[in-house]
Amino acid sequence: MTRAPLLYVCVRPQKGAAAAEYESFRRATRLDEAQLGQHDLVREALPADVFDRYSGFLVGGSPFNATDPESTKTDVQRRLERDLATIAERAVDATTAALFTCYGIGVVTRHLGGEVSRAFPEDTGPTVVELTGDAASDPVFGELATRFSALTAHKEGSAVPPPGGVLLATNDGCPVQAYRVGDTLYATQFHPEPTPKAFTERMAVYRDDGYFAAPDYERIAARVLAASVTEPVRLLRGFARLFGPEAPTVTA
Repeated sequence: MTRAPLLYVCVRPQKGAAAAEYESFRRATRLDEAQLGQHDLVREALPADVFDRYSGFLVGGSPFNATDPESTKTDVQRRLERDLATIAERAVDATTAALFTCYGIGVVTRHLGGEVSRAFPEDTGPTVVELTGDAASDPVFGELATRFSALTAHKEGSAVPPPGGVLLATNDGCPVQAYRVGDTLYATQFHPEPTPKAFTERMAVYRDDGYFAAPDYERIAARVLAASVTEPVRLLRGFARLFGPEAPTVTA
């Protein structure tokens, strides 16, 4: 029986950045627009029938932070975090599959009883990630190189996975780079979807948002463009093969 499509869940207020992120996920998974839907969670709550219509979820990044003080969170941020928690609960129960990235890993970690803090930020740009021993037998991470470059830009992170989480990837700057809970919930701190070029375009959108000093844009962008980033997209292709609608059909 053919599985339902996957759904990209947008949690970025900036429409241009969101559209580019969707395209990055689509190209990385090699799915077409019928196989990878999209939903703007910033502007519309999660539909009641979403779990009937889609076989799994890919959650993008956001300038929001899970550690933002509750007093500063907008009603939109509070509502979308509740919706992300609902997706996470369904993935933990194995009634759907989900991959949360960057901001999403913080929301899920907190919801599952883990700790997220501002103690583990990473600079904007490439970082080296190492897989753990548990990653070798994981159906998504098991085919990746044990050490690879990935792209990051975040202000928060975790020292250990939440209760029930299996650590899959780590590094010195941010010890929790990826984990799995059960068989169908995955979360990564790094961004698995963008090419270096797409990442620099996203950097331009957020150059005044405190991820890096705005005058340093050109220097950091050059470093990003020079990076070889091959394994993170393989992670997404593995997730799509395992939980997506059909064998991927769109070339990169």
